[in-house]
Amino acid sequence: METTRIMPRSGAAFPLARGQLLTVLDPLGTQVSDLLAFAADDVREVISNGRTFDYEETLRLTRGNRIWSNRSRVLLTIEEDSVGCHDFLLTPCSVDTFRHFYPDKPEHRGCFGNLAEALAPYGVTADDIPVAFNCFMNVPIDSTGGISVLPPPSRAGDSVSFRAEQDLIIGLTACSAYASNGGTFKPIDYRIED
Repeated sequence: METTRIMPRSGAAFPLARGQLLTVLDPLGTQVSDLLAFAADDVREVISNGRTFDYEETLRLTRGNRIWSNRSRVLLTIEEDSVGCHDFLLTPCSVDTFRHFYPDKPEHRGCFGNLAEALAPYGVTADDIPVAFNCFMNVPIDSTGGISVLPPPSRAGDSVSFRAEQDLIIGLTACSAYASNGGTFKPIDYRIED
């Protein structure tokens, strides 16, 4: 099966038809991928972490869980998951993220900027970008409610697969933030199957 590569610290956007299977692969290991999904017929409908946590009754989304929209429709179902560790709490990294967390590092537009550019041809503006489903991202929550960002547990070849429940526009990145990826930046691959 043909795969498409997203180069380190970049992003892509593409249509995904209802019923198609999108597999996001970590080809080298320890790399996060931010995923967004918008309804193709109205991009104001988008994945919602709040609705998803509410309806799925869990913060730990994996095989069998569904990703819901801000309009309470299922957009994606997780069909396979070799990692079982993803984040749906933290916003895509941005120039502001780099200023806040990495003031001693060069600024980068991050996943937010990459998603905004990739999704613009589909009518999505920067203000339309919500919290992403961060594939392979490791964000533990301690007993006081504190969060931390640790290196992702994904190894070379790990993947997560999503079945489209509606016609969608997908945004996908190879994440640009230092902490999210254990200090390195690698590609992300994806494939689409009918």
